Amino acid sequence: MENFDLHNHSTASDGLLSPAQLIELAARNGTHAIALTDHDTTDGLEEAERAAREAGIAFVPGVEISVSWGRTTLHVVGLRVDPACPELVAGLGSIREGRLERGRLIAAELERLGMPGTLEGALELAGDAAQLTRSHFGRHLVQAGHVKHTQQAFDKYLASGKPAYVAHRWTSLENAISWICGSGGIAVLAHPGRYDLQPSVRREMLREFGQLGGEGIEVVTGSHRPEEYATWQRVAAEMGFLASRGADYHGPGESSHEPGRLAALHASLVPVWSRWAH
Repeated sequence: MENFDLHNHSTASDGLLSPAQLIELAARNGTHAIALTDHDTTDGLEEAERAAREAGIAFVPGVEISVSWGRTTLHVVGLRVDPACPELVAGLGSIREGRLERGRLIAAELERLGMPGTLEGALELAGDAAQLTRSHFGRHLVQAGHVKHTQQAFDKYLASGKPAYVAHRWTSLENAISWICGSGGIAVLAHPGRYDLQPSVRREMLREFGQLGGEGIEVVTGSHRPEEYATWQRVAAEMGFLASRGADYHGPGESSHEPGRLAALHASLVPVWSRWAH
C-alpha cells in the first residue's frame, strides 16, 4: 500500500511544527502523500505544498472543520479542497470569529480555579486570536507549571465535562460538507471512535453524514487505539464509506504517531485516495 497520511496539523492552527517542517518530517518517514488539515484554516497550504514539491512527495490540500451536531463537537476533514473557493473561505472565516470569545470564557473559568493570565499565555502561543484552541491553553498550563503535560490539562480542566470546558456552537454538519464538496473536495469524518456517543446515536450520525454527501471515515488514525481499527474497518465496509488514514499529528510529545508511521489500511477497504489519480 502506498503510504498516504491524510490528517496532520501545523503552526497554522494548533500544531507545533511549521507546514514546511511537517512535510520534511513526513518525507523522512517515507510518506508518499501528505495532507495538511489545520483546524478551520487553509493558511498553511501554500507553504506546505511548496515544501512537498521540494521534498518530492505528493501533497493533498486539506482542512479540518469544527462542527456542532446536537451537543457533540465533530470534526470533518476536507481533502483536495480548493482553498480559494469563496464559499469555503467565507465559511471558515465565520468559524474562526468565535474562537477568541470562547477563549475568554475558558480563561475566566481557569482564573476562577486559581490560574490567572491563561488567555494572554494561550494567545502568545497561538500567535493569532482566530486560531486560538484548547491545545494552546493546555500548553500554557504546562509552561506555567499547573500540569505536567497537555493531556493532563485536558483530563483535569479542558475536556468535555471538566471545570474549564466551554461548549461552543460551531457550524452545522450540512454546512461543513457543503463547503468541502463545493470546493471540489471529499468530506471525511475524522476519528469517529473519539466521539462520546451511544452506538445507536453514532449510527444515526454516520447515516446523516453519508446522506449529506460525506464519503469517507478515518479508520486508521493516531486518535484511535490500534485495537479500534478493526471496528471502524467493519463500519466502513458495512456502511459503504471510503477509508482514510491519518496520524492527526500535532507535534513531538503530543501525538502517538508521526506522519507516515501508522499501520496500513486493511486490504479489503477502499481507500479514499482511490477517488483521485496520483
